[in-house]
Amino acid sequence: MPLPLPPVPARVVAAPMAGGPSTVALAAAVGAAGGLGFLAAGYRTADAVAEEVGRLRAATPAPFGVNVLSPVAVVPAEAARVSAYAELLAPRAAARGVALGEPVHTDDAHDAKVAVLAQLRPAVVSFAFGVPPARSIDALHAAGVPVWLTVTSPGDARAAVAAGADALVVQGWEAGGHRGGGTDEEPAQLGLLPLLALVRRVTDLPLVAAGGIADGRGVAAVLAAGAALAQLGTAFLRAPEAGTAPVHAAALTEDRPTTVTRVFTGRSARALGNRATSELAGHAPAAYPEVHALTAPLRAAARAAGDAEELHLWAGQAHVLAEAVPAADLVRRLAAEAREALAAARS
Repeated sequence: MPLPLPPVPARVVAAPMAGGPSTVALAAAVGAAGGLGFLAAGYRTADAVAEEVGRLRAATPAPFGVNVLSPVAVVPAEAARVSAYAELLAPRAAARGVALGEPVHTDDAHDAKVAVLAQLRPAVVSFAFGVPPARSIDALHAAGVPVWLTVTSPGDARAAVAAGADALVVQGWEAGGHRGGGTDEEPAQLGLLPLLALVRRVTDLPLVAAGGIADGRGVAAVLAAGAALAQLGTAFLRAPEAGTAPVHAAALTEDRPTTVTRVFTGRSARALGNRATSELAGHAPAAYPEVHALTAPLRAAARAAGDAEELHLWAGQAHVLAEAVPAADLVRRLAAEAREALAAARS
């Protein structure tokens, strides 16, 4: 039997956003308002994850989740293209006075993080980038921790169900940030509502809808479409509790289009279009995390300089709806708007 969902009265989940935006303060504020906050374990050590879990538990008794990245296999043909991409990036790094990073392939200390989380037992551990090793799911289930797996296609959903998922995070094409499913090639590019319908044909597991949801009407739409919970990421990026870089938060207010690109990390991700996504389009290999490590110093320098044109500005398609309001207020408003929208639809 699948392990149950934690109680989430507001039906709103704050998406885990690795690299800075997800913070203890953000997760605590979301939980205090009846939502489900998340910590992002990506790009952090196991010790740092444990320390954040401890601080979050000291801040709130509310349940919360932690997201872990599944190991990504090396693609030899794409990895072989990284050196040519480094040559293309070298002048951009030199202009910032930094050296490019070492394009190493790692598993982001996956096993160590899973071991820590099996001991600490958060309310949920979710995984992105496909199905993790069976030992990871087994260790968490043995500790009584529900496992959520991110899917972007019906095929992903079948694999996740077979692996023993307790719930599926169904990520539509509209979503900001990295594609969270098991493959970086998604020819169907399914939007959230059709994806929810197609995944529901595969499984009766609880579904957590993600992608392009930015207001209470969007929450209501996915709940009406069969989701148990609505997960929002970009909507929380401008909250004062988020660790979003100021240059990123400011760019979200601009009515510029988004694009799905590999130029920053080697894995497809939706970001605001800028000079980097335009000039480097088509050049980046599908080599994650090698490209992520290669570009990290360049992106850090751009962030420090407030340069939005060389930075990964992760954003969903409805990014202009994000507001600079406290996270708890946003959760309460989303829940109230969703109730009103669902009531109006029934009348």
